[in-house]
Amino acid sequence: SNSVFIFPAEPNMRLRNSSADGSDGSQLFEDTSGAGVGSQAGFRNQQPGPQGFPGQSILSDPMSNLAMAYGSSLATQGREMVDKNLDRFIPISKLKYYFAVDTVYVGKKLGLLVFPYMHKNWEVSYQQDTPVAPRFDVNAPDLYIPTMGFITYILVAGLALGTQNRFSPELLGVQASSALVWLIMEVLAVLLSLYLVTVNTDLTTIDLLAFSGYKYVGMIVGVVAGLLFGRPAYYLSLLWCCAAIFVFMIRTMRLKLLSEAAAEGRLIRGARNQLRMYLTMTIAAAQPVFMYWLTFHLVR
Repeated sequence: SNSVFIFPAEPNMRLRNSSADGSDGSQLFEDTSGAGVGSQAGFRNQQPGPQGFPGQSILSDPMSNLAMAYGSSLATQGREMVDKNLDRFIPISKLKYYFAVDTVYVGKKLGLLVFPYMHKNWEVSYQQDTPVAPRFDVNAPDLYIPTMGFITYILVAGLALGTQNRFSPELLGVQASSALVWLIMEVLAVLLSLYLVTVNTDLTTIDLLAFSGYKYVGMIVGVVAGLLFGRPAYYLSLLWCCAAIFVFMIRTMRLKLLSEAAAEGRLIRGARNQLRMYLTMTIAAAQPVFMYWLTFHLVR
């Protein structure tokens, strides 16, 4: 007879329904999440990362080099533009010449400003139509001594006001600003006079600032002498320094303003040369006036 036999499930089927940790076998389907994660992780590991992209180094290096070159070009153009516009108002390249000094030059120049009577040669030396640096020629104008003289004058003025119990930051600021304003007005007046007289000279605005700033040396000497030895010492030392700066300005400015004949010591003729001589005398005579005006109230 035809009989139907039902065989019991094989052991591997039972194991498929049971959990891996020996649980009760209530899980209906096989847990394949772990295998999926592993396979997905393996797939991710097989994918090329950002650094493993084969064409990325080829593309990134030229772009970075191009960006660096473009940035460097922009920086160079910006620097050239700033230097050009800045040099139009402030001649930085020329200022380097006026600060090219050393200790020997400063000592000789200070001696020349206080004792100019024995100095013989007042002409500025040239090298290939260019004046030599101040450290090589004591007759060359510089801005180091006027700048340091102005700062030292302000400090000495503060000391003088302090010894008289009159010091205050506001008063010291007024002293500094007034000295600076008088200096600027003096230079502008000289420039206007040169324009009106139509003098052809190689004097520049920086030269005038340098020559006008040399009077601070005599002002410092006068105030210090007055603080140490009293008001009579102030008048005597200031009188000496005023005469010294007058002689210094006459012998220096005449080579800049007067004609070649005047520089050689011959007789000055002509109305234009007479105007130049009067202008030189006026510039030199204005120095003692400013020296006294800016220092007489500091010594009591």
